[in-house]
Amino acid sequence: MRTYGQFCPVARTSELLAERWTPIIIRNLLNGCRTFTEIRQGAPGIPPALLTKRLGTLERHGIIERERCPSGRGWSYRLTEQGQDLKAVCDAMGQWGARWLEIEPRHMEPAYVLWATCRLVDLDEIPHAGVVVRFDLQDEPRRRFWMLLQRPRAELCTAYPGRADDLSVTTDSETLVQWNLRRITFQQAVREGRCRLEGSPGLVRAFPTWIRPSPFAHVSPARSLDRQSATR
Repeated sequence: MRTYGQFCPVARTSELLAERWTPIIIRNLLNGCRTFTEIRQGAPGIPPALLTKRLGTLERHGIIERERCPSGRGWSYRLTEQGQDLKAVCDAMGQWGARWLEIEPRHMEPAYVLWATCRLVDLDEIPHAGVVVRFDLQDEPRRRFWMLLQRPRAELCTAYPGRADDLSVTTDSETLVQWNLRRITFQQAVREGRCRLEGSPGLVRAFPTWIRPSPFAHVSPARSLDRQSATR
């Protein structure tokens, strides 16, 4: 492992946590991801071999522990008490970034935007039978995504989930980001033609109530996070 050769706690912590993808993996675990697939889904672009390496490093340092999945295939990961203590670190990074860093087009990877939106779903508000929501993203027209919303977890699928759509949402990644951060209201997005819903009237009305705001929506940016949207 590379070392700064410094006893300073910031330097020693950086040796472990400042590696590429490591903070993202910890964030995903804090958000409830447990399996290799779930962790990777929240980190689009990470090579499987690198994720395996990072998980191994975190396990050796006592930040995570793993156990066999009940099915006997694959592993389930969870943060130890030491790992849970990193929540304050991730929260501080998120609040600083929300306040001081602008959101640029390169930050709006469609699969991640939908994954993040899926993690914000309040399952207590979902009908007991569950709901399948198809997303057609105008900035990713060649792909389709489905949210399978049912207890005990919300799941993002990139292939047909085997059940007919109850609701379809046509929008784009930027609009979802701005709504998740509550820079715009859902009604504004619909009124401006940035979002269109199709389905039963009851589900259409209920959909906006299912998505909680981002945990950083309360942070007031020090400067515009999206000048292009502001000039629309």
